[in-house]
Amino acid sequence: MKRGIDVSENNGNINWPAVKDAGFDFAIIRLGYGRGHLDGKFYDNVNGALNAGIKIGVYYYSYALTEEDAENEAEFTDGILEDAGINDRLEIGVWFDMEDADSYKERHGVTGPQEITNLCNAYINSLWRAGYAYVGLYANLDWLTNKIYVDQLGGCAIWCAQYSDQCDYEDAHCWQYTDSARINGEMFDADIILK
Repeated sequence: MKRGIDVSENNGNINWPAVKDAGFDFAIIRLGYGRGHLDGKFYDNVNGALNAGIKIGVYYYSYALTEEDAENEAEFTDGILEDAGINDRLEIGVWFDMEDADSYKERHGVTGPQEITNLCNAYINSLWRAGYAYVGLYANLDWLTNKIYVDQLGGCAIWCAQYSDQCDYEDAHCWQYTDSARINGEMFDADIILK
């Protein structure tokens, strides 16, 4: 079983050797969010994880309100990955984070499942066209079952967030099972690769 963490600038400076020593095999690192905002710790986290022998993937937190916005987010993702020179080192994939933690989408009227699904497709398909084979969708169990038509996403990988002792989303590839894994005195979101 492969265990990992997912991180962003909100985690501050991470002791990556301690993560490795704690038995975590991979990290999914936030690349950015919204309209071209690079995560302030992206390059530090990529280099720190790789130097510690930890496999990596990346995720992008979407603020897209239109399909064009989602395509622009995908283009930004591709550009940063090209710049970082890690396209061939993304063993844990590229993930589109389609939730609405701060109600931005809801405030702007983006609430319908078909509309939300179309945004997911725009990002995922853009990266598939750009040559990325391992592209997936991150969302919590409620969004995956009630707010997104997952069957319209072309069979992309699914990363399900459900803080529980089991993942109830049958086809999940990756499972975020807690937001309170303690490593070297710090708290992290933790994940398991299921497929």
